[in-house]
Amino acid sequence: MKIRNFSSILSLMLCLLIVTDGLTQVKSNLELLDLFDMEYVSDPQISPDGSKIIYVRNFKDVMTDRDLSNLWMVNFDGSQNRPLTTGNQRDFMPKWSPDGSKIVFKSNKQDEKVKLFLMWMDTKESMPLTNTPQAPGQVAWSADGQQLAFNMFVPSAKASAIKMPSKPEGAQWNTDPIYINDMNYRSDGAGYLKGGHTQLFTIGLDGGTPRQLTFSEFNHGAPIWSKDANHLYFSANLHEKHELEPINTEIYRLNLADGEIQALTSRFGPDSNPVLSPDGSKIAFLGFDDSFQGYQVTELYVMNTDGTGLQKLASALDRDVEGIQWEGNNRGIYFQYNDLGDTKIGHVALTGKVRDITDGLGGMELGRPYNASAFSVSTNNRFAYTLGGTDHPADLATWSGGNVNRITRLNDDLFSFRKLGKVEEIWWESSHDQRKIQGWVVTPPDFDPNKKYPLILEIHGGPFAMYGSVFSAEIQLFATAGYVVLYTNPRGSTGYGQEFGNLIHHNYPSEDYDDLMSGVDAVLEKGYVDSEQLFVTGGSGGGLLSAWIIGKTDRFSAAVVAKPVINWYSHVLYADAPAFFYRYWFPSKPWEDPAHYMNRSPISLVGNVKTPTMLLTGEQDFRTPIGESEQYYAALKIQEVESALVRIPNSSHALADRPSMLVAKVAAILTWFDRYRKE
Repeated sequence: MKIRNFSSILSLMLCLLIVTDGLTQVKSNLELLDLFDMEYVSDPQISPDGSKIIYVRNFKDVMTDRDLSNLWMVNFDGSQNRPLTTGNQRDFMPKWSPDGSKIVFKSNKQDEKVKLFLMWMDTKESMPLTNTPQAPGQVAWSADGQQLAFNMFVPSAKASAIKMPSKPEGAQWNTDPIYINDMNYRSDGAGYLKGGHTQLFTIGLDGGTPRQLTFSEFNHGAPIWSKDANHLYFSANLHEKHELEPINTEIYRLNLADGEIQALTSRFGPDSNPVLSPDGSKIAFLGFDDSFQGYQVTELYVMNTDGTGLQKLASALDRDVEGIQWEGNNRGIYFQYNDLGDTKIGHVALTGKVRDITDGLGGMELGRPYNASAFSVSTNNRFAYTLGGTDHPADLATWSGGNVNRITRLNDDLFSFRKLGKVEEIWWESSHDQRKIQGWVVTPPDFDPNKKYPLILEIHGGPFAMYGSVFSAEIQLFATAGYVVLYTNPRGSTGYGQEFGNLIHHNYPSEDYDDLMSGVDAVLEKGYVDSEQLFVTGGSGGGLLSAWIIGKTDRFSAAVVAKPVINWYSHVLYADAPAFFYRYWFPSKPWEDPAHYMNRSPISLVGNVKTPTMLLTGEQDFRTPIGESEQYYAALKIQEVESALVRIPNSSHALADRPSMLVAKVAAILTWFDRYRKE
């Protein structure tokens, strides 16, 4: 009897295990709340000797609706992957000391105020170095590891020109009027700017009061040290016409002994991101000769530390150079660049020869499929970088001698029970001029090619930007909702070279419409999309193009126009960069050629619109201010077009300042499209 009971119990337990195991293998579709469970790696910093990597592990808190991050450290071979910091806080921007014995990082772990911290790597003890009212900016170690330099905003009171009379005692008056006489008085993500400028500082490893080095009414970029610690190098626009020529920056040298500042570059155009060679003899930096084109490729330059011997490297690459880091032997420079939807690490020797190291970088953008990425290199040519992929956000990977090793899989826990859509890269010819255009098609989970699905055309912003073969929670959520999604790189996109990018110079929007519609037709030819159920959306430049498209065709069942430019005349005067847009994107000022501005404005086509349209914009958007959406909404209502206006409170142009804002964006888009979708 006991044996039979034991056997029965054992059989029952085995059955339960089998059932339970089967249940754990069942996957369900991605949900909006899953955004709060997604993690990604950023800012991987390899130690000078290449033995260890510190990286930022980013996560979210659903209860406080905050983006958070801790520091983790792992051996180069992937072993001993452990946290350096823990807690619901923001720890970020780690930087190794030259000898690898210490790091500095920024954190708000003590009192929500961001401070600069020092950590000893042998004991993992840490201490705050600063307690300043403002947060330190970019930080650099001196070569001897004894000092730090950084830039930091220094507020300054600005006297108002309006002299108010004294109010009677106890009187309840309104706040005094705010007097503004600066061209740049507000900025997207920062709001209306307070008086003050970004200045340079140094501080020792004992902490205390930082030493302020600059006191001018200009903003100073990230500093780096000279080899002998007698000078700092930095980028800034110290020109008299800095407000009217905002990108005309130079590389400067600051003498720490007497405070003298000397310009090392002088050409018209941006010179920025200086990086000192290991032997201290040369400076690499980025820039270009400004010709006022809409898209200008960022070039790589090298010069001696006194400004002589200027040399341009990798000029034949025809791609934007980013993230420059010197090779340990002083013979070349590593960099990253975007190429046809992929982000790569490259190397250029001082002789000018260019070669690729590895590719597949990306994954630091959870919203739309932009190729945000980062890497670092040790003195012995080992690399740590953010590995992207269409099926996962950024993970940590390493490269050495041609061998790639993926260290982390941060989202395997979530994706073990969630389905993702399949992503396929496609190319087609534009109907305008038969140029090859790149895109990606994302099909829903459990896709059946014999069925007909609705299609969403999703358009990137910029317009000088690039989508790629990387994960996008936003796109995946559209696919999970049962839509085929097409995202593309039409003309004007980067990653193809300067000529392709400037096909829309003084001509935006234009034939990019043909590129996009040809892409839709290419997907329709695959046979699994219902041509009567086409939807279109995009943000910023993609919002502009969405509004332009529905003014030219009624093929789409519904549109969501997110944070758009609707009227170029109003936009160039109301956005947060008044000295930029009219000069680089148009041949003249608005009042000198209003017809050109109107001919490129979606508002000029609103009389043609029949498509049900939702406008979606952040209330604190100063890049494409909500007034652009409001005037288009009013025009649609006057035209008796089915329309809605969605305002995201407290949101800047990013529409993702908090995790719930991205959730709200996706929910709003799907709500509108589902309303006009045929089952």
